[in-house]
Amino acid sequence: MNRPPRIADAEYLGDLRLRLTFSDGLVRELDFVGVLEGGVLEPLNDPAVFSQVAVDPVAGTVVWPNGVDLDPDVLHGDHAPVSGVTPTVLAEYQLRATG
Repeated sequence: MNRPPRIADAEYLGDLRLRLTFSDGLVRELDFVGVLEGGVLEPLNDPAVFSQVAVDPVAGTVVWPNGVDLDPDVLHGDHAPVSGVTPTVLAEYQLRATG
């Protein structure tokens, strides 16, 4: 069985924006303004906290030091989030194999 695409790399782009590279070569630049509302998500609205993003290589998604992680299937665009609020897609493209 094939594993769904997972996040291989995350780059902080400033403010509440990330460039995510997925294991299937998809790259999405996302803006999370207005998405991170309530509870444990609230601290991520501070760019100083949001910039601490990392990739969990086991879960294949983005994580922050406060324990927050986001669903990689939602970030990939395969499913809608339960909240109904999605990040704004600023750019989306597919990496091509070289060689």
